[in-house]
Amino acid sequence: MSEHDGARSQGMHVVHDGPPEKPPLLLIHGSGMSGASWNPLVPALAGHHHVIRVDLPGCGRSPVPPSYEVSDQADRVAAVLDNLGIRSVVTIGHSSGGYIATALAERRPDLVRSLVLVSTGPSPDALLPQPVLLRALLAPPLGSLLWARRSDTMIRRGISVTCARPIDVPDDLVSDLRRLTYRTLRSVLHAYDAYIEERNVPERLAALHVPVLVVFGAADPRWDPSSAHRYEAAAKARVELLPGVGHVPMLEAPEATSRLLLGFTAPATGTPPAPPAA
Repeated sequence: MSEHDGARSQGMHVVHDGPPEKPPLLLIHGSGMSGASWNPLVPALAGHHHVIRVDLPGCGRSPVPPSYEVSDQADRVAAVLDNLGIRSVVTIGHSSGGYIATALAERRPDLVRSLVLVSTGPSPDALLPQPVLLRALLAPPLGSLLWARRSDTMIRRGISVTCARPIDVPDDLVSDLRRLTYRTLRSVLHAYDAYIEERNVPERLAALHVPVLVVFGAADPRWDPSSAHRYEAAAKARVELLPGVGHVPMLEAPEATSRLLLGFTAPATGTPPAPPAA
C-alpha cells in the first residue's frame, strides 16, 4: 500500500506506506514540521513495515485543534491508531515529536511496543543558544513580521541552519511549512516547553519500562549532544550518536538513520534486520 496523498483520520492528516500486513511503525514529526520530514527514510522503512505518518494538529495538512497540550495531541494520535485497528506499534518521534511519542506511551502503554527518540531534547537545560535565523523567526514581535514574509528559500534556510551538513529539503515539506501559522508554532513550542519543564523525558521513560532507542547527531546545534546520555537513566534505553550529523538525521544521514531504526525494530517485530552498510 502506498497512499502518498494521505487521508483524514480523526481530524488528522495521515499517510500510509508499505504493506498493511507488515508490523506498524508510527512516525511523528517535530515542531511545526510535517510527515514529509520523514520522506528520505520511508522507502527503506516501508520495505519492512506498514509506515504510518501523521501531521500533528495545526501542522502540515491537519486542522487547528482546540488545544496543543502534549497530552491532548497524544490522545489524538491514539485515536488515529485505534481507528486504524492498530493494537501495538513501534513509535518514532523526531525532536519535539519525541514528546508526543513519550506521552503516547505514558497514556497508552498498551499501544506502544517500543520508542525511538531522534534528536529529542531531554530537559530545558540541554537547549543550546539557537541559530540567529531561528531566534529571529521565533521571537516576537519581529518573528511574526518575518513569518508573514517567508520565502521558500528562507524556509529551506531555516531547516538547514539546524543541520551540520548540506541537505535536500523535500518540496512537499516546504509546502507544508508555508501552511504553518506563526500562532500555531508559538502555541506548540509553548506546549512542548511545559511538558519537559513539568518532568524531564529520561525520568518519564524510566517510569515506563519500555525499550527505547535514542538517536542524536553528534553535531546537533539545537540540543547539547552530550545530553543524549541522560537517557541512559532509563533501564531499557540505548543511545546512538551519529558523527558529523546535526538536528535532522532523516535529511542529513538517511541511510545511517534508517539502518539504526530497522536494527532496533527488527527484534521487537520479528522483521529481518536491515543489511549492513556496503
